[in-house]
Amino acid sequence: MQSAPSKPYNAINFSQKFGLFTEQWQPKVVAELNDYQFKIARLEGDFVWHDHPETDEAFIVLDGELRIDFRDGSVTIKPGEMYVVPKGVEHKPYAEREVRLMMIEPRGVVNTGREGGARTAQNDVWV
Repeated sequence: MQSAPSKPYNAINFSQKFGLFTEQWQPKVVAELNDYQFKIARLEGDFVWHDHPETDEAFIVLDGELRIDFRDGSVTIKPGEMYVVPKGVEHKPYAEREVRLMMIEPRGVVNTGREGGARTAQNDVWV
């Protein structure tokens, strides 16, 4: 027989979580599944060209429209759509107006890859 949970069961409410922060390009962790983190973020404007040589990166748009540029083209992701950038593929997200999205990636992945710079976010920040 299983013991009772130590806390109540609560669904993760994205609207409530987005209400806890306003900064852009700073992903916040909302859940973990094994070694993967589910991160939400607000994005607007241009990001930096970067890649993740060790892992794929999933983008799920919840609100707004995100374009991901590649050296040989681009993809536009609308609310309710997702795209997986394969590992090692150089890319640059862009949002003309604010986008709210979720990213799924392994714990510890740096948002700017090997590029670094001012847009590098602190890892493992939970909301």
